[in-house]
Amino acid sequence: MSGSERVPPALQDKYDEIVALTDKCCLEHLTEEYRDLCRAMAAKLCRKRPSPVSTGKTNTWACGIVYTLGRVNFLFDMSQTPHLRADELCRHFSLSTSTGTAKSKSIMDTLNIGVMDAHWTLPSRLKDNPMAWLIQVNGLLVDARKLPRQIQEEAFRRGLIPYLP
Repeated sequence: MSGSERVPPALQDKYDEIVALTDKCCLEHLTEEYRDLCRAMAAKLCRKRPSPVSTGKTNTWACGIVYTLGRVNFLFDMSQTPHLRADELCRHFSLSTSTGTAKSKSIMDTLNIGVMDAHWTLPSRLKDNPMAWLIQVNGLLVDARKLPRQIQEEAFRRGLIPYLP
């Protein structure tokens, strides 16, 4: 189940349990893109030192991960596809909405994630996420997509933008 995500051996079983739950949720309600980001987030949490996932219930971590990615990608917005209400998501993991919200906040704080965080945006939505394209040039924030190709290439080389537009 671990796929290509690097996880400390001591937390491999916990990671596998978490992603089994997030995979099931994504298969039933979301997309493969969500599944892949859930796996990456679970692995990142496992690699934190000390890892927060070493304590707590697996279903709570799984819900918190999907909830966090849902917040970043506006899953709870009815105009989005896919769309899932927060209470429906939490119910999938047999949790209350307040528990899902609290775990998501904990994950967002731990990984320093904000709404529209480019690192956790679904790949299909990156082109529409303005945060993924903002870079600082001579002290000004600018959209890299509007800059000359040479500057775009340098921004990409430095990891400042997700891909060359």
